[in-house]
Formats: sequence, structure tokens, C-alpha cells
Amino acid sequence: MFKFKEYRFRYFNIRLILFVLSLAVIGILFVKSATINSGTDTYNKQIFGVALGVACMFLVSLIDYHWILQLYWPIYAVNIAMLLATKFMGQSGGGAQRWLNLPVIGQIQPSEFSKIMLILFFAMFFYKHREKISSVRIVILSLVLFGIPAYMIFDQPNLSTTLVTVVIFLVMLYVAKISYKWIGGVFAVLVPAGIWFVYYIQQEGQKLLQPYQVNRIMSWINPSKYPADNTQQQMNSIMAIGSGQLHGKGLANTTLASVKNGNFLSEEDTDFIFAVIGEEAGFVGSVIIISLLALLTAECIYMAARARDMTGRLICSGMAALIAFQSFVNIGVATGLLPNTGLPLPFISAGLSSLLSIFIGMGLVLNVGLQRKYDNRGGF
Repeated sequence: MFKFKEYRFRYFNIRLILFVLSLAVIGILFVKSATINSGTDTYNKQIFGVALGVACMFLVSLIDYHWILQLYWPIYAVNIAMLLATKFMGQSGGGAQRWLNLPVIGQIQPSEFSKIMLILFFAMFFYKHREKISSVRIVILSLVLFGIPAYMIFDQPNLSTTLVTVVIFLVMLYVAKISYKWIGGVFAVLVPAGIWFVYYIQQEGQKLLQPYQVNRIMSWINPSKYPADNTQQQMNSIMAIGSGQLHGKGLANTTLASVKNGNFLSEEDTDFIFAVIGEEAGFVGSVIIISLLALLTAECIYMAARARDMTGRLICSGMAALIAFQSFVNIGVATGLLPNTGLPLPFISAGLSSLLSIFIGMGLVLNVGLQRKYDNRGGF
């Protein structure tokens, strides 16, 4: 479980830790600003979440990831059990049933932890079947094993998190060196499937998406034919970001000439926290946040390239995909580049489950780094 003698602590990735801590501290500051007029204790919860997350990150970084991966089937079973419990005993809110109330711990969102558990499971699954990764049997089996939890997340309904898991799965499958024939086949299917999807969701009586999900997608594709209410959140977000100009209006400002202070932003501490960043820190602050997220993603890719084995490479690649895609979607929604959907900005948005899960993921990446490959002279 702990293999301190085999770890090379000079390879402990200080850059990655600094990027993570910088984003987490920035998150605390902007969550405080976003909720300053709400009268809630979200700010204190964010501090607690970051403190607990950092402790979990360092603890997990010292646990041999090979030992964890030996439990890949129990991890998969726990994932399914948590998603089932959410379906039958979960708490509802905003038209979705995504949360569980646990003794002592309180409310958690299992789909956030599902991302990390799927990364761990498929890191080991693809390694076990690496010699036959492109065989029809293994591809179908992996699709079935992925499809079960993915559908359960989608059914909550939680389309955005489902898309994150799909991207993670596809990236890991690519890194596992699946045949390019399969990759070409996927693209050949995705293009017509995407066209059919847009056509189908517009049909009366369609059962694939909830009505509000259809409205969000279609109002983004063709805003002139749908009520302005469907895009109002994003328009307010864009207005807030634009009003920040170069340097912003200042952190936690109380000026009346503020979109946030005028209560025109919704979910400003979670899904639309980038709007608060844009308004209060301006273009400069926004670029700093994007740069830190990009550097963190690059650091995960760097660790993947130097991983000792395939499982470590897959873990780091899965985390890189999670951070990159989730950041892109969150910022894309806030700036109107993508349809409105709810995803937290990694390490910055409020939410205990999202914080803990991604800190645990970073702990795994750090442990991969402690055991990365090197030559006899101690080089890479």
C-alpha cells in the first residue's frame, strides 16, 4: 500500500501542487465574492472543502496506485452502487436527482466521484486487455461496462457530466492504443449521428432529452426561434465578463454598476463563476485562470509521458481530459460559445463533491510521478 522505499521524492511534482493550490485559493476568494450578498455559508464550506481536499490529495499521493488498481472491480461495483442509491434514495433539486445524504459526511454528488472511479477502473481494464484492446470482444465489453454507469448518470438527468465521462473514456481508449480503424469508424459514425441527434430532439414526443435540455441546445443553435429566457443566463454572463474590461471592477466590490451585485447572474458560485471572475478580475484575471488550468492540464500530460507503466499513463491522461474538457465547457458556457449546461470549473467552483473528487485525482497523478520511469543515472 505504502512503498516509501520505492518512491523518489525528488520527483514529487511541486509545479503541479502549486498550480492546484493557486487555483484553489483563487476559488475561495471568488466563491466568497460570488456569495457575499447571499447570506449563505458557502465560503466557509469552500475553505473546508479545499482543506479536506488538500489532505486527501497528499494522502492519496503516498498510496501506491498499483495497490489501488488491484481493487478495480470493487471500485466499479461501488460506483454502480452509489449511482443506484442516488436513483432510489437520492435527493432531488432543480428537476434532477443527483445527490445522496450520508451520515456525518452530509450531501454528496456521486456522479463527481464516478469520474475518478471510471478512470481507475479503465486504467486497469485496458492494461489487463492491452494485447487485445482492438478486438471486437474487448471493445464491445468496454463499451458495455462504460455504458452502464454513463446511462445511470444521464438518467438523473445529468447530460453534462455524462459528456465528461464520455470524453474521459475516449481519451483513455486512444491512449491505450486502440486501432486507428476504430478511431476512423467512430468519426464516421459521430458526424451523421450528430446530425440525426439535432433532428430527433426537435421532434414532438422525443424521449432522449428533457424539454429544458432541448430548449438550451436549440436556443443556442438558433436563438431567433426560441424565447430569450432560454439564453438570458448566458447573455447576463457575457455582459458581466465584458463589463470587467482589462483589469476588472475589483474583487468583492460593492459597486451598483455590477451585474453580479444586481443579482442578474444565476449559479454565480458554481456554473457561472467565470462570469464573476471576468467582471471582477477583468481580461487579465481571466487569462491567468485559463493559463493555470492549461498549465495543470499540460503537467498531467507531462506526467503521463513519463509514467512507469501503461496504468499510470492512463490515469494521468484521464485526469488531463477531465480538467481540460470540464474547464473548456464551463468557460464556453459562460462566454456563450457552448449551450447552457452545468459543470463546475475545476478547483474554483463551489461544491464539496467536485473539490474532493478532483483533489483525489490529483493525488493519483502525484503518486504516478513518484514512481515514474528513469534511467540508471537517475534521468528520465
